Amino acid sequence: MFVFRSLNLPLYPNMKTMSKDAPRRGKGKPKPKPKSRAEVGKKDMRSNAKSKQEKDPKVKAKPNPPRKDDGTIRLNKYIANSGICSRREADMYISIGNVTVNGKVVNEMGHKVQLGDDVRFDGRRINPEAKAYVLLNKPKGFATTTSNEKGNTVMDLVANATSSHIKPIGRLGRNATGLLLFTNDDEVHQRFTNSKAGVTKLYHVELSKNIKAADMERINEGLTIEGKNISIEEISFVDGAPKKEVGIKIKHTGNSVIRTIFEHLNYEVVRIDCVMIAGLTKKDLPRGNWRHLTKQEVINLKMV
Repeated sequence: MFVFRSLNLPLYPNMKTMSKDAPRRGKGKPKPKPKSRAEVGKKDMRSNAKSKQEKDPKVKAKPNPPRKDDGTIRLNKYIANSGICSRREADMYISIGNVTVNGKVVNEMGHKVQLGDDVRFDGRRINPEAKAYVLLNKPKGFATTTSNEKGNTVMDLVANATSSHIKPIGRLGRNATGLLLFTNDDEVHQRFTNSKAGVTKLYHVELSKNIKAADMERINEGLTIEGKNISIEEISFVDGAPKKEVGIKIKHTGNSVIRTIFEHLNYEVVRIDCVMIAGLTKKDLPRGNWRHLTKQEVINLKMV
């Protein structure tokens, strides 16, 4: 009978001695979970693409195709951006026919509209842009128009004021100067351009000659020119200025009516300057500059 002595030697020369503390098979770290065929396939595709790029530097990975921007926006997002309700609620209102686009009821989910479309919610026109109110002190030589076909326009002066699609309220002639208000708030536009209500503006007018007191009285009482009644709120001389300079308060949206009044009485208008619009003045606003209205000024404007 043979007895093996405990020499702590391996039974075979190529076998390593296993320590008592070494982990046994089946214990310690669990075996990694085998990968699915899909994962293995993706890895192979990535490695193939990488190796192809390494072999040929001209081969580049295809970038994700850019999203096409056709200038449209989903109707529910348009409504949500206007602040009326959430997108989900907008879908509900659309489905029951509360929304019209360019005069037609739209109840199709996913319908797209242009920013310039006439979108109405319960009959009231809405706007998906942030409301903006910009006051400009207009210099000479700029036409009051949104068209770029007439040379320099007031839109060039306020181009960097806001990303919202603002437009001027009323008009000032190319050679007239002074205050001009811009906004994308349709309610303010309607209030300012209402022929019956309107908003008071104060103009500083310079004539070619001194105006007679009798003519001042005639203007104050109201004139009938070419069958149209033209009335003003107030007219007076400018303190410390010659008698050919007057201040005139009027609710008309443009300054052309001022020329009509004085030319009817045989006075030539030399200069027109709008110095006040509904309480807004030119204070701290140099010629050619613009500024945003404060929150309080916007509140006051809507209360006029």
